[in-house]
Amino acid sequence: MSDEPAATKTPAQRMSRGMIVAFWLTFLGLFWLGFTEFFDRQQNPNRHLQVEEGGGELVLKRNRSGHYVVPGTINGQPVVFLLDTGATQVSVPAHLAQALNLAAGQGEAIATANGTGTAYATQIDELRFGPFRFTKVRGHLNPGQEDDQILLGMNALKHLEFTQRNDTLTLRANGAGAAR
Repeated sequence: MSDEPAATKTPAQRMSRGMIVAFWLTFLGLFWLGFTEFFDRQQNPNRHLQVEEGGGELVLKRNRSGHYVVPGTINGQPVVFLLDTGATQVSVPAHLAQALNLAAGQGEAIATANGTGTAYATQIDELRFGPFRFTKVRGHLNPGQEDDQILLGMNALKHLEFTQRNDTLTLRANGAGAAR
């Protein structure tokens, strides 16, 4: 860099400096996008599932943390589910209730891995993921859940058969069927 005042620089020098700044901003932006995509793929390898129409099976890949997550919908709104065989019911973070058209009902004591608390009963009119559709699903709104993932509990998962091999989990509708 020279100590010349900016006013004495030629238009070519000013344009050259602008091109260098533009290059670095573009490079940093693309790097950030690539890193974000990589991180998202590690956390949710199932985010772009291809589900065959009429198929009764869903194959999920385990994420970097060892969990199975899957995109789906609650009452037509997109969500991300975390399959949680330790959860009795579907557990929705309370801050998502309005966006998912869920009403808070009676408070009830719950015990979670993070301790005890109070959650509020709710009913999910429609819950979907992959080829599976559930209606009138009991759940609760949990004010203690701060992220946006929905815990998909056993009241929904009990209608599915699980087969786990290596880092994949295959879900199939059991005899009772998943569309209920």
